[in-house]
Amino acid sequence: MDYGDKRIGVAVSDTDKQYSFQRGILSNDSGLDGNLLELIRGENIEKIILGYPLNLRSEKTELTEKVEQFRAKLEKLLEANSIKADFEFFDERFTSKLARENILSSGLSKKKRRDKGLIDSVSAQIILQDYLDSKQRVRH
Repeated sequence: MDYGDKRIGVAVSDTDKQYSFQRGILSNDSGLDGNLLELIRGENIEKIILGYPLNLRSEKTELTEKVEQFRAKLEKLLEANSIKADFEFFDERFTSKLARENILSSGLSKKKRRDKGLIDSVSAQIILQDYLDSKQRVRH
């Protein structure tokens, strides 16, 4: 997940945990809890990878604190609904930049390339794919 004040980019992996796929965005509003529960149940999610925003000196930022608060809130929500899932933070530095570059090279129209929701969704996919790739390297 790529957490933001307005939107949360979402991606999921295949059952073999090799590839990530965009699942769009969730609005960070009053309907978020229900949408998160629906997503987690519907996709049978067992582990939630949250993009962890650090600055270039590996220091926490204001957004880092918000991501930590979001994780704590989500853990309580899942517990209250008898859902078990593990959580892990994963460095998300440069993912928004990479997402913009990927979108730019995709051939989409200028209007679609400016869609911030698309950037959030692609960022979530990049975060998850980087995480999956890092786990594959450890196995080999």
